[in-house]
Amino acid sequence: MSRILRFDPPDTLPERDQPRLERREVGAPVRQTWTLYEPAGEGLCAGIWTCEPGRWRIVFGPHEHEYFMVLEGRVRLHDAQGGVTEAGPGQALVIPAGFEGSFEVLERVRKHFVVVRR
Repeated sequence: MSRILRFDPPDTLPERDQPRLERREVGAPVRQTWTLYEPAGEGLCAGIWTCEPGRWRIVFGPHEHEYFMVLEGRVRLHDAQGGVTEAGPGQALVIPAGFEGSFEVLERVRKHFVVVRR
């Protein structure tokens, strides 16, 4: 049976990690991810993500897209062509498939995210 899922503050422990050493550009930020929805075999993942300030390289696969909305803090994305896009509270971005660049957290950030892999 299908049911509606609320994005309430999680009561579980997050998955904690850091960008891989070879991708770090500034700092060694700790990232926390609460995966709230990930149906098996659907190529979809949604949840809440927080991170401390820092910057690292990101490379999205040819079939991987991410939509996110910043709830707190500020982020800046740098594309491979030198373009820069910032987002703060209440703003949303889509990182398209094949994107290469850097993800920079300017102020501790908390965001809702949806990743689609198809």
